[in-house]
Amino acid sequence: MPRYNPATIEPKWQQYWDQHQTFKTPDMPVGEKLYVLDMFPYPSGSGLHVGHPEGYTATDIVCRFERMRGKSVLHPMGFDAFGLPAEEHAIRTNKHPRLTTEENVATFTKQLKMLGFSYDWSRVLSTTDVEYFKWTQWIFLELFDTWFDHETGKGRPIAELPIPVEVKAEGERAVQQYQDEHRLAYQSYAPVNWCPKLGTVLANEEVIDGKSEVGGHPVIRLPLRQWMLRITAYADRLEKDLDQVNWPEGIKKLQRDWIGRSVGAEVDFYIGPAAEFSNWGCSRSKTKFPRKPDDNVLRIYTTRPDTLFGATYMVIAPEHPFVAHLTTPAQQAAVTAYCEKAASKSDRERQEDTKKKTGVFTGSTAINPVNGQPVPIWVADYVLWGYGTGAIMAVPAHDERDFEFAQTFDLPVIAVVDPGDNDEVDRREVLAGKVCSTIDGVSCNSGPYNGLMTGEFKRRITADLSGAGLGREAVNYKLRDWLFSRQRFWGEPFPILHEVDAADKPTGVIRAVSQVDLPVDLPHIEEFKPTGTPEPPLSKAPISWLYPEINGQRYVRETNTMPQWAGSCWYYLRFIDVRNGQVFIDREKEKAWMPVDLYVGGAEHAVLHLLYSRFWHKVLFDRGHVSTAEPFKSLINQGMILGEVEFTGYVRAGGAFVSAAEVTDDDEGNAIVKVSGEAVTPQKINADDVEKKGDSFVLKADPSIRIESRAFKMSKSRGNVINPDDVVKGHGADSLRLYEMFMGPLPATKPWSMAGVSGVRGFLDRAWRLIVEDRADDLVLSSTLQDVEPTEEQARTLHKTIKQVTRDIDNKDFNTAIARMMEFTNFFTKQTVRPRSVMKSFVLILSPFAPHIAEELWQLLGGKTTLAYEPWPTFDEALTKDAEIEIPVQILGKLRGKVVVPAGSDQDTILAAAQADPRIAELLTGKTIVKSIVVPGKLVNFVVK
Repeated sequence: MPRYNPATIEPKWQQYWDQHQTFKTPDMPVGEKLYVLDMFPYPSGSGLHVGHPEGYTATDIVCRFERMRGKSVLHPMGFDAFGLPAEEHAIRTNKHPRLTTEENVATFTKQLKMLGFSYDWSRVLSTTDVEYFKWTQWIFLELFDTWFDHETGKGRPIAELPIPVEVKAEGERAVQQYQDEHRLAYQSYAPVNWCPKLGTVLANEEVIDGKSEVGGHPVIRLPLRQWMLRITAYADRLEKDLDQVNWPEGIKKLQRDWIGRSVGAEVDFYIGPAAEFSNWGCSRSKTKFPRKPDDNVLRIYTTRPDTLFGATYMVIAPEHPFVAHLTTPAQQAAVTAYCEKAASKSDRERQEDTKKKTGVFTGSTAINPVNGQPVPIWVADYVLWGYGTGAIMAVPAHDERDFEFAQTFDLPVIAVVDPGDNDEVDRREVLAGKVCSTIDGVSCNSGPYNGLMTGEFKRRITADLSGAGLGREAVNYKLRDWLFSRQRFWGEPFPILHEVDAADKPTGVIRAVSQVDLPVDLPHIEEFKPTGTPEPPLSKAPISWLYPEINGQRYVRETNTMPQWAGSCWYYLRFIDVRNGQVFIDREKEKAWMPVDLYVGGAEHAVLHLLYSRFWHKVLFDRGHVSTAEPFKSLINQGMILGEVEFTGYVRAGGAFVSAAEVTDDDEGNAIVKVSGEAVTPQKINADDVEKKGDSFVLKADPSIRIESRAFKMSKSRGNVINPDDVVKGHGADSLRLYEMFMGPLPATKPWSMAGVSGVRGFLDRAWRLIVEDRADDLVLSSTLQDVEPTEEQARTLHKTIKQVTRDIDNKDFNTAIARMMEFTNFFTKQTVRPRSVMKSFVLILSPFAPHIAEELWQLLGGKTTLAYEPWPTFDEALTKDAEIEIPVQILGKLRGKVVVPAGSDQDTILAAAQADPRIAELLTGKTIVKSIVVPGKLVNFVVK
C-alpha cells in the first residue's frame, strides 16, 4: 500500500495553518486586492451536507491560486444564525435557540476546518453576536432616519425632509407623523402573510404557492401592524444598476421580473352619482395630481390608458381598504364570504390563468372620467392588493383575464382598438366583442380620439387626464415594500420605543433608541416559542426590559423582531473591520476592500438576500457610509448536488420484468405497458444488478430489459443525504474537494457517486507515488526523482499543464483543470526519470485543489514552510505548442490512417506526408484522386474514383 494517508496528513496541516494563522489577511491590502466571499451558511442541527463544500471549494481554489499570484486575499467565513431555521430547530430539540445555535456553529466550524478551507478565522462572525447585531440595529436606525428624495433619486436624512407649512402649523406631533410617513423604515397596518403554524408574518418572497418557504405551512392574509422597509423607493436603481455587475443573466432576469417595472397611468374614477361628476372633475383640475385619494376616489393603475373608453367594469382586490366602503348592505354577506375565502389563497394561485375567474359585485359604481359613464365595481381575487393600486379598470375586449371574467359574469365587451387585418385574430370578431385582442392598432369607439395609433393615443390621453387633474403618467413596480417584522423570539430586537400613557397604552408616538444605548439585547425569557397568535413572545419579557423610562416618560419596547435576512444584508462589510467597536466599518478599509470581487452561492437567493443586500447597500451609499453603488461585482451560482442515481424497473403481475422503453403512464399516473395497457409495478433495482449499455442502463441478467435511472434532490425522507464527515473518514478531505470540482461545471446540477470519489482518490494515490516510494515503512522519496533537466517531451507536458490549469482556474473551469492534472500524472507515471523541478511545479498547481497532500509533498521535496505563498509556476508559451501533431487521413470520408507531421505544417507538407504513408499509398494505388481536402492541424481527405 502507498504511504499516502489522509487521516494523518490532513489534521497535521490543518493544525499548522491554525497555529501559524497562515491565511490571516492584513487590515489593508498590500498591492492588488481580491475579496472573495461565500454565501455564509445557516448553522442547522444536521451540520454540513455535501452541497455546502461545492461552492466553498471553488472559492478556496481561487483564493489559494491568487495568493500564489501575489494578491492580498480577503476570504472570510461566518454564520447566518438568527431566524426561523435556527428557531424551528430549537423548538424541535426543546432547547433555547442560543444554546442550539452555539452548538451548531461549533459543529459547522469543525467541519469547515476539516475540509481545509483557507478562511481567515480571526474574522469569523455570527449574526447572533451581540457586537454584530448592535450594528445591524444601527443600520436599521439609519433606514429609520432616511427618506427618499424622488427629485434627486437618493436617500437623505429625515431632518432634511421639507415639511409643508400647513403641517408645521398643526404642531410638533403633526410634523413627527409626517416624517414617520416618509421614512424608509415605517409602520404599516396593511394585510400581511400570516403563517399560523410558524406564528409569524412572512415577506412575499418567503411565500411559495401559498405556503411558507420554511416548513411548507399554509399562509393566510391578515391585517396586522408591521414594520416595513421602503425598498420600492429604490426599485428603479435596483433594476438599472444590474447593468453594472457581472452576474449570470438568469439571476438578473429574476430580479428584473420581480421588480417588474412598467410605464402607464394612474387614473381617478369618481365614486358617487353621475350628476356630480362634472363638477368634481372641474374642482380636481385645480389640484395638482396626485392628491391623496379620498372616499370619493377609486384610483387605478393601467398600462393601457388608450383603452379607457372600453372599460365596462372595475375590480378591486379583496384586501382593498375600500371594500367595506363600496359594499352595499344587500351585497354584504356575499362580499364578506368571498373575501374570507380569498384570504386563504396565495398570490400565485390567484394569478393562475387556467382557473375559472371568480368574483362578487359590490353593489356600487364609479364614473369613467373619459366619458362620464357609470361602471360597476366588483371584488375579484385575480387583482392583487400588492400590485399597482389594488384596483383596475377592466377592458375585456383587450385583456385576456378581463375577457374571461366578463364571459363568466355576462358583462359587456366593447372593442376600442381595431387590430386591422392580421393572422393573430379575426378582426370582425374582435370588433363584435366576441374575442379578445391585445394587439396594438387604431383606436375606435373612443370619442374624439378615434383614429389614433395606440402609442399616440397613450401619450395624448395621459396628457389630457393630467391637465384635468384626473390622472398622470406613472411608473409602477411589482416589487412591494419589504415586510420586516416577525412575531418570533430569535431575531434582532428593534431599537424602537413606543410612548405610552398612564395606562401603558401606546400614544402613537415612537422614538429611536439612542446610539449610545445600543445594542438592545434579547432578554432572558423561559418561553421563547411562538404564541400561535400575532402577539410576539417578547410581549412577555420582564417588565424591567419591556418598559424603559426616559426623562420621566414611560415607553414600551417594540416586541416584534427583525427577520433572518437583516444580519445577512451587510455581513460582507463587517468582515472587513470585524472587531471595530466605534463604527460599523472604517471608511478607509471599506474603500480599500470593496466591492466584493467574487461572490459564490445558490441561485435560490436571487430575489431574497441578493435584492435585500443591494437595497441596504444603496441606502448606506446615499448616506455616505460606503464608497460603491453595488456590493457584489461578480456572482457565480453553484449547481445543486443530487443524491446518487437510483434505478427503477417495471414488473408484470407474474413477476417478470418489462423494459422501461415499453412503459408509459395512464391518465391517473399509473405505469402501464404502452401496447396492451397492462398494469406494471415500479420496483427499485440494486445498482449492482445494473450495467450501462450505450446511453441506457439495463439489467445485467437480461440486457434486453432497460432500466430507468434518476437522481433526486438530497433529503432525509429519501435517505440519500451524504454526510461529508463520512466521505472524509473514508477517502480524505482532498478527495472530497477534488470530486466536487471534478463532477462537472460549477453551475451544473450533478448526481453524487461514491465511485467517483474513489476515482479521484486513485488520482491522488498516483500523484503521491510520483514522488514518494511505494513502501510500508518510513517515507522515502521515489528513486525515479532526480535533479536533472527535463526532456523536451517532459518540459512540454509540464508547461502545457501549467498553462491549461492557469487558464481553467481563471475561467472557473475547475473540472477541466483537474482533468489536465490527471493527464500529467498519467504521463509521468510512465517516466523512469522524473525531474525534481517538474514535480515541484506540479505540486504547486495541485495545491489549490488538494492542499493537504500538496503541503506534505512540498515538505518532502525540501520545502521549509507552507507553500501557500509560493509563486505560482509560470509557463513558456513556446513549450506549450506541440513539436509534432497527428493528423487523421480519410479516403472518401472514412478514416484510413494517421500521419505525424511537424506542428504548424502547411497544406503541401501535410498532403505529401499523407501520400507517402505506406498504408495510404497502398489504398490509393489504382485510383484517381479527384480532389484533396486538407484542413491544417485537423485532417486530410482524398476524394477518389
